[in-house]
Amino acid sequence: MSKLLIIGAGGVAGVAAIKCAMNPDTFSDLLIASRTESKCTAIKDNIARRGYTDCNITTAQLDADNTDETAALIDRYKPDAVLNLALPYQDLSIMDACLKAGANYIDTANYEPPDEAKFEYKWQWTYKDKFKSAGLTALLGSGFDPGVTGVFSAYAMKHYFDEIEYIDILDCNGGDHGYPFATNFNPEINIREVSANGSYWQGGWVETAPMEIKRVYDFDGVGEKDMYLLHHEELESLAINIKGIKRIRFFMTFGQSYLTHLKCLENVGMTAIKPIIYEGREIIPLQFLKAVLPDPASLAGRTVGKTNIGCIYKGKKNGLDKAYYVYNVCDHEECFREVGSQAISYTTGVPAMLGAKMILDKTWTGSGVFNIEEFDPDPFMDGLNKNGLPWTESFTPNFVE
Repeated sequence: MSKLLIIGAGGVAGVAAIKCAMNPDTFSDLLIASRTESKCTAIKDNIARRGYTDCNITTAQLDADNTDETAALIDRYKPDAVLNLALPYQDLSIMDACLKAGANYIDTANYEPPDEAKFEYKWQWTYKDKFKSAGLTALLGSGFDPGVTGVFSAYAMKHYFDEIEYIDILDCNGGDHGYPFATNFNPEINIREVSANGSYWQGGWVETAPMEIKRVYDFDGVGEKDMYLLHHEELESLAINIKGIKRIRFFMTFGQSYLTHLKCLENVGMTAIKPIIYEGREIIPLQFLKAVLPDPASLAGRTVGKTNIGCIYKGKKNGLDKAYYVYNVCDHEECFREVGSQAISYTTGVPAMLGAKMILDKTWTGSGVFNIEEFDPDPFMDGLNKNGLPWTESFTPNFVE
């Protein structure tokens, strides 16, 4: 029976909170805190309407950019862990607050400076000694990608390979929300991510132009889709933590309508993150665009179709070539019926809850900063099957060119 503080009140936080309430043997008490407390109250009310009343849920207003304010809330509530589902810009301030107040830390996305579209683990990895000295655990990247993709990799390494030479991570969203252009998670983060240069690891980092490398893949449950090579944070940690890596890549699917609208917005400057002066005040174009686009949470009731996210591995076992593909297929409409979200929030919120559960149950222990693939994957894989994200294996996958 443990207490968890969730910081953030977006779509992922809504899923994580309801999944915590569905596991009251671990999560006896839950505090949801965000800059806008009414959003936290809406999550609490959704959980109550669905009849999950065994977890005691409270809410609070919080500016997570303010380390002292966050530490003070942690000190008052005394949670066993803090689950950071706020913006990636706030990772370091929340980690500092956890160190100051003495709480374990979990997140789903690595730190990104507000003034540069460059997300990488180097800033958070510098906290390793601080968390180790404090006797605290910081678990990085407990979403789906990063997150489940790291657990899949650790599972493949543990059970099927002596060395993994090639990893391709494939993220397919076959959902249709009916809008000409909308993003399935935070528009600001989504657009910064996909408009940045791509990269992959092959004995060193190889950088590509945005959307330069395209492949077509036939996804189980979704069908044939165009996908594009992006930089993604788990490439950094997996290239270090998985034995034998020669190449690791990340691909994500995009429809032509999305790409056409995004290019137009880029051409007119609406995806810029540098401030401009508008009517005598400073604004950031991308943040203004975020304000006029549909809230991702509003897409839940209108999105149909499925997602398919997984990893293809090629390597050696007992000196012989071996291939393995493990993936999850998630249905947008089923997610809405169960928790009131679309599948993008669901596939991140469930692993966020599971990461917190692993720490609170002391299934995963250790002092320091850890990427998720550094822990035993088996209990997490079991948790995916039990909590709505069952996985499928194939030992004869179709490889990406």
